[in-house]
Amino acid sequence: MHHPAKAMSFAKTYRLAIAAGLGLLTVAVGAFAVYSVRQVLVQVLIALFVAVSLDPAVRLLIRHGVRRSIAVAIIAVLVLAILVGFVWSLVPQLVGQAGQLLDNVPHYQQVLQDKSRTYREIADRYGLTQKLTEFATSLPEKIGGGALGVVTGIFSALVNVLLVTVLTLYFMADLPRLRRGLVRLVPRANRPRAAQAINVVVDKVGGYMIGNLIISLVAGVSVFICLIALGVPYALPLAVWVALTDLIPMIGAGVGAVGCCIVALVTGDVTSTVVLIVFFLIYQQIENYIVAPRVLRNTVDMSSVAILLAALTGAAILGLVGALMSIPIAAAIKVLMTPVVETLNEPPPREPPAEPPVPIPVPRDEDSSKLES
Repeated sequence: MHHPAKAMSFAKTYRLAIAAGLGLLTVAVGAFAVYSVRQVLVQVLIALFVAVSLDPAVRLLIRHGVRRSIAVAIIAVLVLAILVGFVWSLVPQLVGQAGQLLDNVPHYQQVLQDKSRTYREIADRYGLTQKLTEFATSLPEKIGGGALGVVTGIFSALVNVLLVTVLTLYFMADLPRLRRGLVRLVPRANRPRAAQAINVVVDKVGGYMIGNLIISLVAGVSVFICLIALGVPYALPLAVWVALTDLIPMIGAGVGAVGCCIVALVTGDVTSTVVLIVFFLIYQQIENYIVAPRVLRNTVDMSSVAILLAALTGAAILGLVGALMSIPIAAAIKVLMTPVVETLNEPPPREPPAEPPVPIPVPRDEDSSKLES
């Protein structure tokens, strides 16, 4: 005997299972599509961050009466001129000195092994000498990969740079319209608050990224002057190394300092190395308490733990690029969450004290009033 309730229950369950399966399949296809174009998405993200970083300079020109399209063109030409000048003047020397440094790694390692007993014991225990020699020997082949590898690498780099440049120009030109588009996604009642939050995020993130670039430039120039004064060879690649590592939050300055001190030790004397260590200790304090607070005074203030966690998370997801972008993203999240946290922490409004009840006069009966009279 058939039971209609059971049949309907089975049909409904079957339809729900089909819908759930299609939903899971859709999610899986979407995730696979995102994973397939992850490189393009990273380039889009880089272009967006570059556009946000350059937006304060564009708005500065706009405040002086320059149209946005012309302001974007001026800033793009200036940035391109700076990059071309840097490549034209420094890259040939940088490549030459870096190549000499790699070629002399086995010799410097032998010198360091002769000078330091501790290093000699560590190198003998872990086979450090052989590993470093093999790394220095195979590094040019890994970078170049032969003539075909060089051509392929150059072509791929040019395509990526061109794509990021075009996307950056597009984002810079249409950033106001993109802001308005984001605001329209919010319900009408919350649009004023959303517009204010987006403006604050753009201002803070742009200021943070430009400030970090300025701090890294100051660090690289300072280290270059110190290395030249001490007579340490390979001053240019070491200064560029310090400037690049200084972009990495929390640990970047220490990594750059260690590399410079090792090169100074194996190529010079102990006195120069000690002076360089003292310089890095003093400069780090100056950067932490004088340079960084002045440059980043208009950005989001974040604790050291939050910066470290954000950097580690970004590095685990996207490597070095993720570590560099994680701090502005965390700063933007903090800007967006601050009003919510403040609202949650506000004490509940007090209810006004209840007013005493007003006595209601009781009407008297006419007959009773006549009797009383």
